Amino acid sequence: MGLYDFTIYDLINRNAVCFKDKVAWFEGDDNRTLTFAQYQGMVDRLACGLQKSNIKKGDRIGVLGKSSLEYFLLYGAAAALGAIILPINWRLSADEINFNLNDCEPVVLFVDGEYQELIEGRKNELPSVQKYYNLKPEGGNFIDFDSLMNNQGDFKNVDVSNDDGFVIIHTAAVTGRPRGALLGHGNLLYASLHLNYCFNLTPEDVHLNLLPLFHVGGLFMAISSFHTGALTVNMSKFDAEKAIELIEEKKVSVMFDFSPILSSILEQHEKTGQDIKTLKAVMGLDTPETIEKYQQVTGGTFYCIYGQTETTGLATFGRYNDRPGSAGKMIQLGEVRLVDDYDRPVPAGQVGEITMKGPLIFKGYWNLPTDNEFTFRDGWHHTGDLGRFDDDGFLWYAGRKAEKELIKPGGENVYPAEVEKVILQHPAVDKTVVFGVPDPKWKEGIKAVCLLKAGENLEPQELVKFVGRRIASYKKPQYVEFIDDFSLLEDGSPDRARIKELYGGTQQ
Repeated sequence: MGLYDFTIYDLINRNAVCFKDKVAWFEGDDNRTLTFAQYQGMVDRLACGLQKSNIKKGDRIGVLGKSSLEYFLLYGAAAALGAIILPINWRLSADEINFNLNDCEPVVLFVDGEYQELIEGRKNELPSVQKYYNLKPEGGNFIDFDSLMNNQGDFKNVDVSNDDGFVIIHTAAVTGRPRGALLGHGNLLYASLHLNYCFNLTPEDVHLNLLPLFHVGGLFMAISSFHTGALTVNMSKFDAEKAIELIEEKKVSVMFDFSPILSSILEQHEKTGQDIKTLKAVMGLDTPETIEKYQQVTGGTFYCIYGQTETTGLATFGRYNDRPGSAGKMIQLGEVRLVDDYDRPVPAGQVGEITMKGPLIFKGYWNLPTDNEFTFRDGWHHTGDLGRFDDDGFLWYAGRKAEKELIKPGGENVYPAEVEKVILQHPAVDKTVVFGVPDPKWKEGIKAVCLLKAGENLEPQELVKFVGRRIASYKKPQYVEFIDDFSLLEDGSPDRARIKELYGGTQQ
């Protein structure tokens, strides 16, 4: 560790001094609390236990489970050892989970009890994994988590820099396979500082951690709150009734939102009358109706953003009221440039691909040098997203580039090509086009327009179930429409633009 380095583990040590006996973490499921000093002590013991189990710098530590204190401790211990956390999205199918694990070859895997049966049946397909641990101390079929904690915390110091890798988060399957985006210590710390500045977070704030720790938003919100000395109130899974109880009881002041989280909380507030006026700041993506209702009910401020995993969650940021409908302005330490198909900058008012550079840009896709070369061409990270700047510098999101069209139901990323590939495996389907449509609950839903083979019949729900058995449930279409007149281009491929124009209206 160099003179000019500052890592996530340095932050843990710093906060153990600055906020020693202040509560850092409250586990909403079982009412456990932990101070900043206690967190450091537990991280040191877990790091020591992992080191004795032969975890070295650069090794990947796989985690499959719901957000918990143990999950957050693993992030801290990995930071101390220079290891890399590989968080797995528990909403994925078994095959998708297998792919992500084998893609990054973890040497150990921590698993919640509810997912252990799945992993038990796949052990022979995970050759890199040397040991399996229970993620929770209360038990499971694997090695006890607490067995790693039976020591004095005297691990050997490891040379870790803020440029070293810290976490690999797999993105959606834009090219038919997920890609592991590697984020470093510096990426997360810069994102944390930005968020703390923009939110004006203080040690008196209380963060309700609703997003899973495999999600970049959940991770950087948890680290940002920890960074500033605020309390994190953790929920392993979102439940509106429990969330509003915690908001009232713990005086929650900040949280991250993807539709329909905030609308569910507001509906619960209307039913119970429980106090949510402490909720001064909410950041994320939602409908204008929900945002304005939240601000009216609480007097709080909704912050809009644009970002992706590869930008550590942030690229632009701004208060909703400053320019409703926009994604705010560039963050303080990031430059965003809009370019045409030849990477030439476009003027204000014109749509172009969003590119970015700065210390929040990720380290690259794991073991994909060709993808990295293309993504980082011309010295900029190319997001594949489209946007336009207005004359005042506010960014307006304008969708995805045609080859990288993306659907975002409830904050998750789904690429049409991945869903189409599964639909075409059904023996009754001849052609399909999948795209995003307005949805009253999820803000954006998944719709499949299909042409059946001659003489075939198929019920929409039968196709939905077919897809849901093969990929993550959140990727299956909510809407299916079978048509006879399937517009084609000259080369015989589907005319995506025309089909979307005809069948892409608001869904009920």
